Amino acid sequence: MRKITRILLATTCISGLATPALAQDQTPGEAEAGAGGSGGSIVVTGSRINRPNSTAAAPITSVTNDAIRAQAAVNIEEVLNRIPQIAPDSQQNYSDSDGRQRIKLRNLGFERTLTLIDGKRVGTMNGVDANMIPTSLIKRVDVLTGGASAVYGSDAVAGVVNFVMDDDFEGIQLNGNYNFYLHKNKRTLISDVASQYGFDQPARGTAIDGGRSDISLTVGKKLFDGRFHISGYVNYREAALVPFSSRETAGCQLTETVKDGPLTCTTSTYTPYGYVSPRTGASSGEQYVNNPDGSRTLVPFSDAVAANPYDGYSFQRANKRWNAGGFTSFELSDAAELYGSVMWFRDRSTNPYPARVLSSTAYGDGNTPYYVNCNNPLLSASQAQTICGSAAGTSDLVPIELRSRFNNANQIEDVYLNKGLRATAGLRGQFAQGWSYDVGGVYARNRMDMTWGRPDYDRVNNALNVVNVNGQLQCASGTADGCLPFDAFSANPSTNNQALFDYLTETGFGTSSTINTLYNAVATVQGDLGTYGIQSPWADQGVAIAIGAEFREDKLKSYADDVWRKYMGGSDSNLSQHVWEGNVEVQVPIMEHQPFADLLQFNGAFRMSKYSSNPDTFSTWKAEAIWAPIADITFRGSINKAQRAPTVVEAYQGSNISYDRINVAYNDICAPSVTYTTGANGQQIPVYGAPAASREVCAATGLADSLYGSPTLVCPTDVGCTVRRGGYTVNPETAYTKTFGVVLKPSFVPGLVVSVDRFLIDLDDSIGYNDYDYFSNGCLQTGSEFFCSMFVRNADGTLSSNPSTNPTSGYIRGGTTNYYKSKSHGWDFQGQYSTGLGKYGTLALDFAGSLTTLAGGQDSPILPKYNCAGYYGGTCGQLIPKWTHSLRATYTTEDRFFNASFNWRYVGPLTNVSNSNDPALGGNASTERETFYRIGAQNYFDLALTFRVDAAYSFRISANNILDKRPPLLPNSYGYGLSRSNTLSARYDSLGRQIAVGATVNF
Repeated sequence: MRKITRILLATTCISGLATPALAQDQTPGEAEAGAGGSGGSIVVTGSRINRPNSTAAAPITSVTNDAIRAQAAVNIEEVLNRIPQIAPDSQQNYSDSDGRQRIKLRNLGFERTLTLIDGKRVGTMNGVDANMIPTSLIKRVDVLTGGASAVYGSDAVAGVVNFVMDDDFEGIQLNGNYNFYLHKNKRTLISDVASQYGFDQPARGTAIDGGRSDISLTVGKKLFDGRFHISGYVNYREAALVPFSSRETAGCQLTETVKDGPLTCTTSTYTPYGYVSPRTGASSGEQYVNNPDGSRTLVPFSDAVAANPYDGYSFQRANKRWNAGGFTSFELSDAAELYGSVMWFRDRSTNPYPARVLSSTAYGDGNTPYYVNCNNPLLSASQAQTICGSAAGTSDLVPIELRSRFNNANQIEDVYLNKGLRATAGLRGQFAQGWSYDVGGVYARNRMDMTWGRPDYDRVNNALNVVNVNGQLQCASGTADGCLPFDAFSANPSTNNQALFDYLTETGFGTSSTINTLYNAVATVQGDLGTYGIQSPWADQGVAIAIGAEFREDKLKSYADDVWRKYMGGSDSNLSQHVWEGNVEVQVPIMEHQPFADLLQFNGAFRMSKYSSNPDTFSTWKAEAIWAPIADITFRGSINKAQRAPTVVEAYQGSNISYDRINVAYNDICAPSVTYTTGANGQQIPVYGAPAASREVCAATGLADSLYGSPTLVCPTDVGCTVRRGGYTVNPETAYTKTFGVVLKPSFVPGLVVSVDRFLIDLDDSIGYNDYDYFSNGCLQTGSEFFCSMFVRNADGTLSSNPSTNPTSGYIRGGTTNYYKSKSHGWDFQGQYSTGLGKYGTLALDFAGSLTTLAGGQDSPILPKYNCAGYYGGTCGQLIPKWTHSLRATYTTEDRFFNASFNWRYVGPLTNVSNSNDPALGGNASTERETFYRIGAQNYFDLALTFRVDAAYSFRISANNILDKRPPLLPNSYGYGLSRSNTLSARYDSLGRQIAVGATVNF
């Protein structure tokens, strides 16, 4: 019978983070199965060559199923956020996210991390949602850092995250988890500031909230003497809403408008008293609210009557998710085994917001106001005079700006509905002597529907035009469409109820849909050439080779209904891109078990790729070396040329040509500067000065010397100059990733494995969006062709043309293209120690730490190189601390009845770029702060207890952040990338202590 064995390259796994070492030792049966005769297949991470005793030259970190259960993770993002090499994220929580979880290694962005399930792609780069993977069925998560494009293709620039699933399960298992937050709210500086505005604050004392459930049922069976296996699972998750108002750290959005100045709260004009601003007459532009005393008078708007704009935001979004799927395999013979899997999910999450009538600036071009009739019976005489002026009391409609919040109507919700299907199928087996093959494919389809609602602009206007008919107030338009009067002029309007809000929003909900589809076919043939005598005379194994071919097609289709287009604009799209690839990989053992070389091995790979969006062919490669002078010490190193092809969206943005007018404030850098004086008759007379750019720079833009400084080059004052976006061929990004390290496995300390690895990721030709000003400013400052070639002048030197004619000249270029550099350098430290305590059980220690020495790059040739390691703010947004680590100690009794696991998570300090004293980051003596310039190191402690009652039943209880440590606080947090609620929330435990209970039952 064919036996399938999985090992983790260069790691050993116990119960937590696994430490890179040599390949895991195998039983004789496993080694025999992998060697050939009986058709074995070993699936590994980081290579298409499946040898039972292979060794990896790049570090791999693994999180095991035991560690996932000890953490009581309900979704996979919580598992990943604790791995030092991964930039933390929390898409299930953010109010403004789409709910999909994508992974970011080395803080280089999700688009540069390749996500796999059992060695095959999860889906398209735009459509990946790692939370489709049920945590209870994960054997382990392998994180390979460094480039892997030569093995896996595009996107593996920062590395690979491979989820290894339990697809060989047999029996019936019920697994459940329930966790909640147990946090003690205390008064903070935010409480003190927010109380000055009258904003509601959470009650002091213990808050119990955020309940989350996770239950899964798995069933598996083997038939026909074990040759046929089938298993299936169903998984349900549910999370309760936790609003900002539930924590003392989010009583308001803390702001500091002046460096080291007083703290204030961000305020909103969406007050329940009703905001009114006339747009005509003597009071035009003045800001008022309806008098809180109910007298139907207007008083000036101030913080005393302002609203809290963030009190409707979510710490944890309410969501419900179903995952279901199965795995199957059927061994026809050693030469042929059919296999397949299917994974399906449906996730619905919501963001509640207060019921509001939005500003008219949120509609159309943002310049069309609402209108109210000046004889509106809901207007008092004084209000009518202020709003209408001399038209007061007439039927005239005058412009007005209104904002209102309905406290007696249900909250409105944004809804994100993500659905997906991923299916794999293939045929694998062995043939000849020492050869095997695997031909298979992936089909993945993810659909995201985003429904977003607001009051309909036309209906708001209808409801504002109110008349008195026989003593009854009604809309001037009548009641045919259900119109109800909108009383925007009382601080407590009893008529502004749910019925009115339902009328206003009935036609105001629109839906946008995006469908990402992947078709992926992969064929690999591998062989052990040692069977033909192709091997080193000093090695036990021969040369191994894998030859592969791959086809991928990514599709993206997006469309929206009329309501969405009416309010949000945009257009439908149907994009696609495909690639054909061929690759070869070799492993060459040079010496084994020789003096001064217990192992000396070289590995290499090469891949050719041809993308439909690019006329050129691209190549990637890797070269690796492993040398173990003795079994106790292994040196390893690798260098990869890795690439990331543009996504279908980026390729379209680059190739699609569109024209637009530049803001009229822009002036051609080769045109004279213009100021104006007033003539005798009041006319504006232009006065021309010297151009901003030199003659040499202007010559680089293609301008004739005779036209330098000519007034004819001045952009037209009515429409401005022209920009052409697109028309580029976006090339793949190229990264050279290098890792060098040592693995120590001292024989005199059994159970100890330690590794240290240096990583260097240097990304060139980064894909990104740069508009005309990037190139104009760059040309002005450098005169280099990189920038100045983006000026495409008319014959007369001008940069103005009619966009509707699709001009071939007379514009500056901009859009999505390749531009400059990103870098990530640092060190990874990992260690593992396991020792027996005799009749008292065993003790295991797992450590993983990462030291980042460089996180940054250079955004253009004219800008300095920058390093954001250990900094946040400014250019850096929020980046990674220099040092983070996780240390887990696990004690298990001899009979394995009891297991206790204690974890220490450390997040290093961060400094605001204002105090960096680094001009490249914008820091200097004038920017240095005395307050809120540093976030200190944070320590979190977790404890998990497991009781294995018998072979069929186990029970778990755990506490994460057992000391209920509050996250660090800082003002202006929304200015720091993914920061939220007065902290860098993805990196720190924003909700406090988490308690979890779980159980596993096997039938």
